[in-house]
Amino acid sequence: MTAHIDAHLHLSCDGDVGLQMLADLDLKLLNISVPQPDRQKWRARTAVFRSLAARHPDRFAWVAGFDLPTFAADGQPERDYAERVIAELDADLAAGAVGVKIWKNVGMELIKPSGQYLMVDDPIYDPIYDYLQTRGTTLVLHIGEPRSCWRPLDDPADPHYGYYSRNPQWHMYGRQDVPSHGDIIDARDRMVAGHPGLRVIGAHLASLEYDVDAVAQRLEEFPNFAVDTSARLLDLALQDTTRVRAFVEHYRERILFGTDIVDATPWSTLPAADVAARARLTQDRIASELAWYGKAGDMQIRDRTVQGLQLPADVLDDVLGRNAERWYPGL
Repeated sequence: MTAHIDAHLHLSCDGDVGLQMLADLDLKLLNISVPQPDRQKWRARTAVFRSLAARHPDRFAWVAGFDLPTFAADGQPERDYAERVIAELDADLAAGAVGVKIWKNVGMELIKPSGQYLMVDDPIYDPIYDYLQTRGTTLVLHIGEPRSCWRPLDDPADPHYGYYSRNPQWHMYGRQDVPSHGDIIDARDRMVAGHPGLRVIGAHLASLEYDVDAVAQRLEEFPNFAVDTSARLLDLALQDTTRVRAFVEHYRERILFGTDIVDATPWSTLPAADVAARARLTQDRIASELAWYGKAGDMQIRDRTVQGLQLPADVLDDVLGRNAERWYPGL
């Protein structure tokens, strides 16, 4: 087994420099598709991830996605939507995908002709969920956003202040025309409860990053559910260290390490100086995030001084590697 697996990111670090970086980190990457309205764009990025995994299976794996449905004016979904999706997923799984993703545009962007937002527990998805369960394929859900998305953007210390400052289209505070954080989480919970035989991973601490007790509640309620930590390490690090350590140790087989680094441009297409700079920044970030789980005492994460989690070696092995293999069979 590779010592470490980043179980959620979007990084096309091909070429000698990228491969050497991964060897130095003893790291395998699970690249995640992000299905968006621009089908040509997101499928092209997925093709890069698929190619990387085919050429370097010891360092790369990938998760597929699928298109959003469309609806007629009478409110009926497109004909044969589930059949078309299942046919494409059949091809993706045959090509080596180890999972399938649904993104946050479900619940936050697509509106049905009725005026209701499409939610992840909509019956239109049931045949797809049944298919994934039959195939034994893991579903990863980026459903919702951090709770900060629905709160005032007035605290620069908030871990998500920078993201919503740069991406105001995803900041929902003050909007009465969109589902609440609770609405989206409830729909996700209903979906997971309604498909107990389907293996589901809640990306980004299941959008419950503000409190490990809220995450623990779902892990207790849904035996088929796990979470990844991608883009939420600082949320963990700013909570009480003793409580977070106890949470991770207790759910040591259901928490997957991830960074959510986004760099979809293949490094092999870039100038050497650009590749070298990206490699330094990427390696430093991944190394510091890996270190947080095992380190004792103070350390820097982004611009913050936090306490390392100081997990025991056997728990580190689970969180930083083995759990990805448990929850993504075939990885």
